[in-house]
Amino acid sequence: MTHSRLSRRALLRGAAAGVAAAPTYALGASSQKESSAGKSKGALARIVTTCQNGEGHSTVEGNRDYMLALFDRALKQKPDLVCFPEAFTGVGVQDKTRAQVAEPVPGPTTDAFAWRAKAHRCYVICPIRTVREGKQWNSAVVLDRSGQILGIYDKVHPVTTTPDYTVFEDGVFPGGEPPVLDLDFGRVGIQICFDAGFPETWAALARKGAKAIFWPSAYHGGFALQAYAYLHHYYVITSVRTEHSRIIDPCGRVVAETDSQVNFVVRDLNLDFVVAHYDFNYAIPDRLLDAYPGRVRITSYVEDDHFLVEPTDPALTTAQLQAEWGFESTFQYHDRHRDAYAALHAGQTPRPQTAAHGNREQYAK
Repeated sequence: MTHSRLSRRALLRGAAAGVAAAPTYALGASSQKESSAGKSKGALARIVTTCQNGEGHSTVEGNRDYMLALFDRALKQKPDLVCFPEAFTGVGVQDKTRAQVAEPVPGPTTDAFAWRAKAHRCYVICPIRTVREGKQWNSAVVLDRSGQILGIYDKVHPVTTTPDYTVFEDGVFPGGEPPVLDLDFGRVGIQICFDAGFPETWAALARKGAKAIFWPSAYHGGFALQAYAYLHHYYVITSVRTEHSRIIDPCGRVVAETDSQVNFVVRDLNLDFVVAHYDFNYAIPDRLLDAYPGRVRITSYVEDDHFLVEPTDPALTTAQLQAEWGFESTFQYHDRHRDAYAALHAGQTPRPQTAAHGNREQYAK
């Protein structure tokens, strides 16, 4: 068995030629139901994301074993979810067509990852090329804490591999409407690689209430992913074939990142978070920190006029913090303005609104 470190161009070529997508679907209600034996921690979760670090092997089995070894190391961190890169089993594979790399679901790769998911009671996002319904797809198979298939996302936007745009990723079929999945710590969505170029699916997932988007990919993705995180105020967690997988917070900042030496990173997240605007709320961060020492994480981005509130105590929720201290999300603040603007454009006087902040100072503590 041989392995090699592949160039970025080779990795992208592999993604285009060795990735599949199907009618994007989540499995039925019986499969969506989380096992009652699974541990539930409210909205708190330990997330591990991995990178393939440019490593490619000559066989599917070699790539699978390489990532399973990384999975075994990651499992020592006691994660709630581990995410892997796009179509990782096909990287550098020789003597097989891309179609031959595709696997059924369940199949050898999902079985190997499912065994560990069950043994360690964690979710897994396992992106592989799949064959289902007579088509090939670039898929991310989601395994639940009991090792069962919870759902499958199929890449909605496979990239062309012909100059006339008639064949995509050497035979991949594009997925349909992207689903959201309700995990026991929050609602998540998935996008894959070239999906980064299509803002409409990222917006659709936000409208469906996703609090985190996982993005397996062949490449780093650049600034666009931070922009999506900021615009939609959700986490974006990437897992790439190259060196730099990232965890991006709901204000668009990178808070954890892999590199050539550290091939997975760990971050404890709470998907019950709120991004608030500083207007009328300048005193709120101090009040929360003073009232709940060690139980709430506040991240301040004054240059954006935003702050991020995340309970670190599972007994606390953002709903109770907002009710107790009188502050609303940035989205709510903007929507109040939209209502007033709409009235003015209609030739009406805007209706008085009663906001949670009451008559507090707008620009001071």
